[in-house]
Amino acid sequence: MDDERRQRPWWRRVSTWALVYVPVVFYIVFWPDPSDFGISPWLREIREFAPMLTSVRVEFAANILLFVPLGVGLALMLPRHRYLVAPLGLLATLAIEGIQALLLAGRSPTVIDLVANFAGACVGLVGVAAFEALFRRRTD
Repeated sequence: MDDERRQRPWWRRVSTWALVYVPVVFYIVFWPDPSDFGISPWLREIREFAPMLTSVRVEFAANILLFVPLGVGLALMLPRHRYLVAPLGLLATLAIEGIQALLLAGRSPTVIDLVANFAGACVGLVGVAAFEALFRRRTD
């Protein structure tokens, strides 16, 4: 099966992932105004019990989570060239933040967003590598 999987074109391995993930990311990052998608009231209630959950921290975590699938998808798409995943993740976030800075007056790109997005892509890559190492160890 592994040989069959590697012989399939890369676009067939990630087509479903890309059809879902890419439009969601475009919607979130290129919406003219930043949106919390209606979770602010929930965050205020949660902060009563966990004051460390500030909106800045929640946004940072959300940016990481948003880019984990990118790292996973690129790692699966480029099994022999995984060294490219981190640079591609960085280029993607630089492009997104650059477009926001140039074209979206209501958005304010930050270095913190760059760090969180890049970290998310790296977490996805490391997750795939760890899963594959664990799976290989169990099958040996």
